[in-house]
Amino acid sequence: MRIVSGVKPSGKMHIGNYLGAVSRFDKFEESFIFVADYHVLNYQFEPEKINDFTLELYADYLALGLGDKENITLFIQSLVPEVTELTFILSNYTPMGLLERAHAYKDAIAKNKSINHGLFTYPVLMAADILLYGADAVPVGEDQKQHIEMTRDIAQKFNNKYGEILKIPKAIINEDVAVIPGLDGRKMSKSYNNTIEISLPPEKLKEKVMSIKTDSTPIEEPMDYENCNVFNIYKYFANKDEIEKMKDKYKSSSFGYGHAKIELFNKLNEHFKPIRKKRNDLLENKDKMYSIIEENTKKAREISKKTLKTVKQKIGLLRM
Repeated sequence: MRIVSGVKPSGKMHIGNYLGAVSRFDKFEESFIFVADYHVLNYQFEPEKINDFTLELYADYLALGLGDKENITLFIQSLVPEVTELTFILSNYTPMGLLERAHAYKDAIAKNKSINHGLFTYPVLMAADILLYGADAVPVGEDQKQHIEMTRDIAQKFNNKYGEILKIPKAIINEDVAVIPGLDGRKMSKSYNNTIEISLPPEKLKEKVMSIKTDSTPIEEPMDYENCNVFNIYKYFANKDEIEKMKDKYKSSSFGYGHAKIELFNKLNEHFKPIRKKRNDLLENKDKMYSIIEENTKKAREISKKTLKTVKQKIGLLRM
């Protein structure tokens, strides 16, 4: 099975990204993973931030070991020019009504945000991201299912006209990690400013963990681990025995949320310590990273060129 997945370089990678998809990429037969830098252009207009966040996110992926896997192609979206060509082509088979139903567009309307063409048509770019590589599936959270449904609609409209040219992808949803709680209990998201970044140094990581929102249960009373944000992050980094021991501690009269947060900090710090080191080494040696980017771009374009060539032939564009 071939999957495609992208993450926007809108900030540093957080544990929601890591648990939601990144940690599962190497489990698929073939994965095309990209830094979705085009997707930030509809709201980010500071070139230095785009450049820095793109390289930092790519370094995160490499530090997590994705660059060492034969079955993973790890690239940067904007270095594959075929994606913008396919986006324009697909836009001619995308009804306005479909775009008007997009959650991001409707949310922007509801909040009276400024809407540009990039925001309105981002589902078409997203469809091109997926269809260009012939993805069988896309791993997403429950709240992202609409993205795949719209991609399927666009691909089907194209195929109805020209035959089975574009592969219709399906969504893969891991129910266990569908929504990772952030510092305030809402879904961990950069837009909520409630994230725990995987690259934080120990002192900053501890500061974030200690700020996680909890209820006011006194230390002498049993705590509700099922609805505790601290526990609901801890369980993804602990083994079964550690989870059961933590549950028992939550029932203890001498264990409070402060203790739980310290245990979570220790677990996260231990887990991400080697990843932080590798990430920092990569950012200090960008030439090595550029070489990896170039190699992976070539691999991605071997597929993207073939897809675009077939599409252009079918719709009647001139070949030279």
